Amino acid sequence: MSTVLPILLWTAVSSILLGASTAEEVIQAQASASVQEGEAVTLKCKYSTTSTSVTLFWYKQSLSGKMGLLIRQDLYSQENARMDRYSVILDKAEKSINLTISDSQLGDSAVYFCVLSD
Repeated sequence: MSTVLPILLWTAVSSILLGASTAEEVIQAQASASVQEGEAVTLKCKYSTTSTSVTLFWYKQSLSGKMGLLIRQDLYSQENARMDRYSVILDKAEKSINLTISDSQLGDSAVYFCVLSD
């Protein structure tokens, strides 16, 4: 019997103001996603920045509250990051960084955060 895994996304807008006129932000509009155990799921994140030297991160907060870094992607990098079952697709034209979790497992039920940092 397969299990449906709820994947929760933190729906928030994070902004960092740099100086008087430069704003950076990430937006996760997708409130939640469900997937059958063993299937892949993609979580979407849009970002806004004028800098070319930022780093984007995906974090996972488990149901117990423990927070951990999943994967990082430098904006200047030509290759998409991959770590175990986690991979990102960075689309600079669309200003998006989507996280794909392959072969989903029960432990993937969590809250996921997209973060931008300079």
